[in-house]
Amino acid sequence: MRSLLLALAVVVVLTLISLLIGAGDLSLSALLSPQDGDRSAQILVVSRIPRTVALVLAGMAMAVAGLLMQMLTQNRFVEPSTAGTVESASLGLLVVTLFAPDMPVFGKMLVATGFALAGTALFLRILRLVPLRSVLTVPLVGIMLGGIISAVTTFFAYRFDLMQSLNAWTTGDFSGVLRGRYELLWVTFALTLLAYLAADRLTLAGMGRDFATNLGLHCRSIVSFGLVIVSMVTATVVVTVGMMPFLGLIVPNVASMLVGDNMRRALPWVAVMGAGLVLVCDVAGRVVYYPYEVPIGTIMGIVGSALFLVLLLKGRTRLA
Repeated sequence: MRSLLLALAVVVVLTLISLLIGAGDLSLSALLSPQDGDRSAQILVVSRIPRTVALVLAGMAMAVAGLLMQMLTQNRFVEPSTAGTVESASLGLLVVTLFAPDMPVFGKMLVATGFALAGTALFLRILRLVPLRSVLTVPLVGIMLGGIISAVTTFFAYRFDLMQSLNAWTTGDFSGVLRGRYELLWVTFALTLLAYLAADRLTLAGMGRDFATNLGLHCRSIVSFGLVIVSMVTATVVVTVGMMPFLGLIVPNVASMLVGDNMRRALPWVAVMGAGLVLVCDVAGRVVYYPYEVPIGTIMGIVGSALFLVLLLKGRTRLA
């Protein structure tokens, strides 16, 4: 408990740093002693607070979604971006952009959720048909499925001149987050709470269908519940800020090394570390080429791939 509180304190410090760093001038002295014509308070309320809240919500939700995917597939190499979920959500966004461009954002999120759910269900269906002789077979199947869906999406985006929109959905970027353009992410907070409430049942479902059935649980319903949470979280984050690679892969594995595989115990750690990693990557993206910004998707790709290699080299036995 003390370690978790210490990690939470680090996230609070990162949150304060995120509020104070950016292209616009903002300092504590200006906030405490405002002068005439000073726009510090406006920058804080309109831009910095919404951006920082969006970072925390998206980081927590995507890390928890990665943990759910790993529990439900019983494979530590799986996350929404290695199971075709992200690519399916992007395809759903492309479809709704082509046929109903004036649909409200919440409607677009629901359509993307339907596509993400269908893509994830197809991934699980393929896993039942493919002989799994290695743990690496599972993510390889997901990457191939995601590649096919991504190729179809790219083809139609190119034909209808929507490549710029497609790049925005597949590359995480918080630079456009302002008040009134991030509130949809609160849906992911509610979904994270639902995952915590159902943590014990999801843990049992992650031990296998036979084990869960022998304990009197309806395994298919629990798995479907988990997939709906993963699909809705992925669609909401893709619609709002784009995708962040490796987050759902790295954080659950690190949390598992620290506190074990019990989901109720690991989930608070996953949420806190997910928010912390996203804040660190976003702050780095804002300072390495100041006053310009590097998208967080780029920073996360570099940091995440390096951390994943470290995990593979130092914990091969545990990951396998």
